[in-house]
Amino acid sequence: MGHRALRAARGQWLVRGKDGRLTAYALGAEGVLRWTETRPAGTTWTGPELLPVHGLTDLSVVQGQGGFVHLVGRRAVRGGSGESVDLVSATQFQSGRPTTKWHSLGNPHAEREKAARLGIPTPAVSASGMVHVFVRNADGSLVVRREKVGGTWHAWQDFKARPTRDGTAAVTTEAGHVSILAPSDGATLHLSQHEPEGGYQRDQDIPFGHTPGTAAGLETAPGRATYYWADDATGGIVAYRPGTWAIPLGGSSSPDPVAVLRAPLDGYDCTVLAYRALDGQIMLTACGTENEGGGVWWSPTGEHCVGGPTLACDAYGRVVLALVDENGALRIARQNREPGLALDPSVRV
Repeated sequence: MGHRALRAARGQWLVRGKDGRLTAYALGAEGVLRWTETRPAGTTWTGPELLPVHGLTDLSVVQGQGGFVHLVGRRAVRGGSGESVDLVSATQFQSGRPTTKWHSLGNPHAEREKAARLGIPTPAVSASGMVHVFVRNADGSLVVRREKVGGTWHAWQDFKARPTRDGTAAVTTEAGHVSILAPSDGATLHLSQHEPEGGYQRDQDIPFGHTPGTAAGLETAPGRATYYWADDATGGIVAYRPGTWAIPLGGSSSPDPVAVLRAPLDGYDCTVLAYRALDGQIMLTACGTENEGGGVWWSPTGEHCVGGPTLACDAYGRVVLALVDENGALRIARQNREPGLALDPSVRV
């Protein structure tokens, strides 16, 4: 009997490597589970392969512009003196190859009681390929730890942005600027770099609340990100570009991340969206990039999942939907040859 996933990872957990092969990651009982295509855009996969990490409670995945995949998790280990909580990270440089050793990023709190209340990490990768890890601390403030050139790390920095809840979303633009959104009480906090590798500045708060953990974003024009989340009051999906009005897109989402992908469909630049509905079914739509105001139409896929789905393009440019099913298995659905966005039924990997 193979390893069973507990739930999907957070973030960009289906990635395409420099060799064109897709890799998927999920949280298992004993660490990270990994599946890898045996050839680019092929139908066979290896895995699930266990990457052991004792005490891992959450897993987030991000891929930098160089193609390297960074795994960041929250670890809680019980010992004789109680529970010890820290954040850990590892990097995969090539598809299917071993990761680096897991490295502890520590905890911004020295006191064990406060350390145990540390939130769920969100990683981002800067212009130079350095990892930035954002997390809510025990006091409800957003903090970051940034990697240095050479693999060492800066000390924790407290943005003094509170109250913050779990579920920070991060976007890195092609120019290397990192922008983050953090859910708060009835509002959304927005911080960004105004120059690559620069410090973070707190921009104007967004006067819309969202369900913590549902936000995701992507660059939809040079230097401009669009964010998508579930409205805190209605559960409906919302699109938002800083400095504009929020655009309601309908639907009714569970408290899982929205999946977002920018991909060409029938020769048009489009944004593909997917979310897990309250009954566990995945809903799918697409629209012209930055044309959400023209309306979207959600289609039920017939696929059910645990945790949020994710989207990527394979080596042939086809849209690929990945999900973890109710039995803890990875399932993959690919775009078929029909016009528009039509997926074949998912296949268990």
